Amino acid sequence: MKSELLIEQVTGREILDSRGNPTVEAEVRLKGGAVGRAAVPSGASTGEFEALELRDGDPGRYGGKGVRKAVENLEGPLAAALRGKCAAELWAVDEAMQAADGTQDKSNLGANAILAASLASARAAACAYGMPFYRFLGGAAADTLPVPMMNILNGGAHAANTVDVQEFMVMPVGASSFSEGLRWCAEVFHALQTLLRQKGLAAGVGDEGGFAPDLAGDEHAIELILQAVERAGYEPERDFVLALDAAASEWKSGRAGEYRLPKSGAAFTSAQLVGHWTRLCEAYPVRSLEDGLDEEDWQGWQQLTAALGGRVQLVGDDLFVTNSARLLQGIKEGCANSILIKLNQIGTLTETIEAVRLAQRAGYTAIASHRSGETPDTTIADLAVALGTGQIKTGAPSRGERVAKYNRLLRIEQELGAAARWPGRGAFGWGRG
Repeated sequence: MKSELLIEQVTGREILDSRGNPTVEAEVRLKGGAVGRAAVPSGASTGEFEALELRDGDPGRYGGKGVRKAVENLEGPLAAALRGKCAAELWAVDEAMQAADGTQDKSNLGANAILAASLASARAAACAYGMPFYRFLGGAAADTLPVPMMNILNGGAHAANTVDVQEFMVMPVGASSFSEGLRWCAEVFHALQTLLRQKGLAAGVGDEGGFAPDLAGDEHAIELILQAVERAGYEPERDFVLALDAAASEWKSGRAGEYRLPKSGAAFTSAQLVGHWTRLCEAYPVRSLEDGLDEEDWQGWQQLTAALGGRVQLVGDDLFVTNSARLLQGIKEGCANSILIKLNQIGTLTETIEAVRLAQRAGYTAIASHRSGETPDTTIADLAVALGTGQIKTGAPSRGERVAKYNRLLRIEQELGAAARWPGRGAFGWGRG
């Protein structure tokens, strides 16, 4: 069997993501004939410490965003490093590519090229074994469907409106299954659309499929969503809780510990911003807050965690960038209690798995996540089930590249049948529900 798992050919191509920008797709063919394919996403709101996405910089093609060089690297030095390797030996595959690149941030050959090959190799191995990808990665323990953290209203870098908070999300914690929770979310999404139109507000959508109206601020957005929850026949707190992604690293003022919101112009110190989030979480059923402070405001994160960490999920995205070293620093310094997991932030499947396992051992939750520039690739759906993250962020139910992940989870739920587990409110972990 092992000879059939040896990597024989690596093919790359430049494809388009959901924003019409180029990205990398890879196909890996094994000696036994199995083929795996994977496409990588791209973020709009990116952390300073993410692995480097290689772009061509040629203004004559795609405004400089082409990925021909990354594809060349995929079919050249990366293919050479992988040829003859056993695709099922995930750590050996990823280590060979990291050695070929020779940098910490994968800036030589490109994290987009490396990740595409990493995922395609693993998918080829799963194909060779005749296993669903979640079962290949997670084994017999892969049985937990994630609670959707569905982005239904957009602001920040994801929308050209007046709202500074990047994402307002609903979580159907009171549902009894994934499929029921997904239905609840879709019903709230449509109720919000109707409500916005009745109020004469824009009902167009942002990058991740959520609506992007001009609003007076955070509380206006939250109140509209709670009205939509009730209109759809559900009860806030009992059936749905809310999650926010502030993306506060976008609010740097240039001085440490100071913030200026680019749209409203409001200014905060770290302490004032902690106070703002505390008041919001006390006034509304906000149970998860992502990137409430800047990625380098470690002292502010300690204050935020001390204030809210016992009752609110505090998620590090830009803070941790799926990087085990940064996560370990956060654990040691008492910063946050959750990590957002984005494969392309770190650039290989195995480093992603390591970050999730480190978080889980430390009592942090882990949330599988898409990016604002997505493809129909459904890897994160399988990853969420394989690693038992219990939560997933993959946008609104209104764009095909987002819905693809939800539909994949519906298929997994059906495959698992009575063995499928649904964490509901327990997805937040002890003391944070």
